[in-house]
Amino acid sequence: MIGLRELVRLAAEHPEDLDHPVAPFRVGDRVLDTDARPAIMGVVNLSQDSWYRESIAPSAEAAVRRGIVLAAQGADVVDVGAESVVAGSARVGPQDQIRALVPVVEELAAAGVAVSVESYHPDVVRATLAAGAKVLNLTGSADDDAMFELAAEFDAALVICHVLGTNPRELADTEVERDPYPAMVEALGARAEAARAHGVRAGICVDPGAGFGMARLTDPLDRVRHQSVLLLHSFRLRSLGLPVCHALPSGFTYFEDEVRTAEGFFAVLAGLGGTGVHRTHEVPRVRAVLRAMADLPVG
Repeated sequence: MIGLRELVRLAAEHPEDLDHPVAPFRVGDRVLDTDARPAIMGVVNLSQDSWYRESIAPSAEAAVRRGIVLAAQGADVVDVGAESVVAGSARVGPQDQIRALVPVVEELAAAGVAVSVESYHPDVVRATLAAGAKVLNLTGSADDDAMFELAAEFDAALVICHVLGTNPRELADTEVERDPYPAMVEALGARAEAARAHGVRAGICVDPGAGFGMARLTDPLDRVRHQSVLLLHSFRLRSLGLPVCHALPSGFTYFEDEVRTAEGFFAVLAGLGGTGVHRTHEVPRVRAVLRAMADLPVG
C-alpha cells in the first residue's frame, strides 16, 4: 500500500537523491525550471491504432487543432507521433510517418506551439526537426549517435527513454528487475553524457520508460504495480542532474470505466516521486492535480 510510513521509509533509504539539483529543461527559447513548476507534455496520436481514443487525430487538421487546444489547456510541449506501440498494431514506415507528421509539425510550430516528436527513426527525426519540432522524444537506442547529432544540429531538447530493447516495438524478453534504478542510472547517465559529447546543448531529461521493458509481466495488475514503483522512485534519477520525464500510465485494470481519471491519480505518484515532465493524454486533469499539489499545505 501507499501511505506516509512507506513514503518516509523510501525517502530515508535514498536521502542523497532527494535534494540533488537538476538542470532546467530548455526547449527552444523557453527555460523550464521543473522543480519550481513541473512541465506538462500533451499527446497527439496520428496512428489510428493508439489505444487512447481521445488522443487520436484522424487527420492533419484534427491533429493541429488538438495540439493548439492542448497548448491552451496548459501543455508546455505537445508530443506528436505516428506509430502506436500497442502490441500487434500496424508498423508504420519512416516515409509514411514523415508524410503524416511534417504538415502537423509545421502548422503547430507556426502557431507558436512547442512540438515534440516521438520516434526512433533518424529519417523521421530529421524531417520533423527541420519542420520546426523543438524536442526529440527518443524511444529507441539503436541509433543514438545519429539521433544525438540531429538534436545538436537543430538545437533540440532531448528526452532519453530507457527501453529494454532497440525500440518499443522490439522489446527484449528479459526478466523485470525488482529494483531497476541502479541499472537505469548507469545506462541513462552514459547516454546523456554521450549526447553532450555529440554537441547537444538544449535541455535533456531522462524517462524510466514505465510502459516499456515489461514483456514478461503478463498480469495487468503486476504491470501497474511495477509502474507505480517506478513513479514513486523517480527521484533516484536526480543524481544524474537531469529532470525526470514520465509517460503517465493508464491503470485500466483498476480504473475501468473511469480510465480517463487514471493519469490524474498517477500524476500524484509521479509528483511525489519528483517527476519534472509529465507526459499525459489528459492535460487539464493533470494540470489541475499538479497545481493543487504545489499549492496545498501539508500542515
